[in-house]
Amino acid sequence: MIKLNGINTFGITNYLPGLRILILTHRTPFPQNGGYPIVVGNTIKGLVALGHQVSLISLNVNKYPSATPESDELLEKINYIAYNIDTRITMIEAVSNLFTHNSYNIDKYYNAGFEKLLLKNLQENEYDVIQLEGIFVGPYLGTIRKASKAKVIFRAHNIEHQVWQKLAQQKSDPLKKWYLQLLARRIKNYELELLNKFDGIVVFTEQDKGSVISFGNKVPLKVLPIGIDLSLYKPDHSKTDFPSLFFLGSLDWLPNREGIEWFMDNFHKDLTDGPLKAKFYVAGHNIPEQFDDYEVLGKVFIHGEVDDALEFVNSKSIMIVPLLSGGGMRVKIVEGMAMEKCIISTSLGAEGINVENGKNIIIANNVDEFYKAVKKCITDEHYCLEIGRNARKLVEQQHNINTIIPQLTDFYQSIV
Repeated sequence: MIKLNGINTFGITNYLPGLRILILTHRTPFPQNGGYPIVVGNTIKGLVALGHQVSLISLNVNKYPSATPESDELLEKINYIAYNIDTRITMIEAVSNLFTHNSYNIDKYYNAGFEKLLLKNLQENEYDVIQLEGIFVGPYLGTIRKASKAKVIFRAHNIEHQVWQKLAQQKSDPLKKWYLQLLARRIKNYELELLNKFDGIVVFTEQDKGSVISFGNKVPLKVLPIGIDLSLYKPDHSKTDFPSLFFLGSLDWLPNREGIEWFMDNFHKDLTDGPLKAKFYVAGHNIPEQFDDYEVLGKVFIHGEVDDALEFVNSKSIMIVPLLSGGGMRVKIVEGMAMEKCIISTSLGAEGINVENGKNIIIANNVDEFYKAVKKCITDEHYCLEIGRNARKLVEQQHNINTIIPQLTDFYQSIV
């Protein structure tokens, strides 16, 4: 490993034959403690396993480490560059942005030093495919087009402006609603302007495919669901505490934070001093300090980030996904299903996954439905186990990384 001017570079000299692929991300996929890094990491593992040459260039937002011990084995097989940037916005910048037509949500990921680094890399390397992982690396498309003849694939992890539109719809405060709607409009303008500048687009769900088509898409479009390495998911029910409820997710993503606050506001009293007799655990990345106020000794536990996410999931019995806004496909649900968890989710949370309510998941869209679902699950272990077993079967059939990555490379080949 070489560190130079805020850059970490990993690489090897012996490459397997195949496509030369560059993946560009707006954060490092290490550690794999959230949906975005899990998806990117699994994609890289799958491409490498198929014999493709993979390079990864990541913006490294200050709050994320650029590499972890568990990533070393993968990094030995690819070329990796992580460039440190600071995306924090000052109050003056936030206010001044109100008088422009730009979206600071996207602009904050533009960095001249990173652009120079990317340009140099493109001039020194010849790629067949360059995959942009999400809208936040969109500002570098112009540089890519100037310096490379590679085909550029955009993978939409969600339709970003729809996330902000749904967040705005949930707000009762007129000022907050107006501000979120403003952000949504600006992001939408940017997304639609960029849409047909790619050579191909990959989305995770049929819903997102419909949205892209409705926006006037004219380039090849492919739906490929999230894929995971099933060999890593080994449920052991002898180590599971029943009944227990849990939420696992990054709370720096606003839809997650909004959803868990809604659940706490409506069920905290029932869990701590009411009829719902089950412990509730909250774990994930960047949990705000004020969430400590929800903690109640022996009943509600605010863990923060856990050392081993799958061990944490295995130890709990019922997964709660109370998403009220958001988009794309929820990686944590796919992972929970792979671990044979009984999952209670809103329809929006389970969007894009071919679930069947009452068979491999439980859908609850309001307070009453959530209450009934939680009550049923914490009193019927056999029911929970059956839901979990069916969930695992679905993931084995439709979310195996070993069947999804070959479809992705077929899509590459059709465009190259």
